[in-house]
Amino acid sequence: MQTVAKLDLLRKSIAALRKDGKTVALVPTMGALHDGHLTLVRAAKERADHVVASIFVNPTQFGEGEDLDAYPRPLAEDSAALKAEGVALLWAPEVAAMYPEGFATSIAVEGVSSGFCGASRPGHFDGVATVVCKLFNQVRPDMAVFGEKDWQQLAVIRRMARDLNLMQPFADDIVGVETVREADGLAMSSRNRYLSPEDRAAAAKLPREMREAIARIEDGQDIRPTLAALEDALVSGGFASVDYADLADAASLERLGELGKNPARLLVAARIGSTRLIDNMAVRPAS
Repeated sequence: MQTVAKLDLLRKSIAALRKDGKTVALVPTMGALHDGHLTLVRAAKERADHVVASIFVNPTQFGEGEDLDAYPRPLAEDSAALKAEGVALLWAPEVAAMYPEGFATSIAVEGVSSGFCGASRPGHFDGVATVVCKLFNQVRPDMAVFGEKDWQQLAVIRRMARDLNLMQPFADDIVGVETVREADGLAMSSRNRYLSPEDRAAAAKLPREMREAIARIEDGQDIRPTLAALEDALVSGGFASVDYADLADAASLERLGELGKNPARLLVAARIGSTRLIDNMAVRPAS
């Protein structure tokens, strides 16, 4: 596996990978890799001749008081894990390479970014959209692979790619891969390592309570009382607070007061200890 930190070398290396019409898939990450990330790499390998992974802790998607400085950066361990999975190239730029002096451009994606994490983390998705657009322009992949754990992020990236005509000639296919979970159901996340043993045990209530709420919604029970009960169960179960617990249209992310004929998602963000956890699950449309 080749590791590259300079843009000119990246482009030369990508050109070499593309010889003889070979295809390239991009897996963007912020590092601190776990099996969820490696599942994305495996999905990319199934779809393309070569996989390029990026590791970049993007400062523009962190807000004031968030964990940018504390965010784990085990580059050597991450590099070894990617090499073991057969990644062809690791793009690991420094901040100065991504945001050189005088950088003054930002991408804002309206609509899908406005609620949920977009409301509780102002500017977050502007930072996500900007850095992903840069990654697409730098690597120019045939496809890009993202996890469904951050459903809103996936929606933002797909909207941006369509609106800015990034779907062709590169990143023509933006693949969403189902959330990878621990044995107790908690979604895998780099931030799970922040949890104390007590908080980690309590965190398993998040997916469990979400599944119970989904069962009640699909059974036809009123949505608002069901979501209120979900929030109460999380707080009484050890969570400090719930940022949101909402049912939304899976594509537009418009909040729903009742199930319709289109696929829906239950989206939740909740805080336990000093850690903010997010999760989402599919909800079957009304029959």
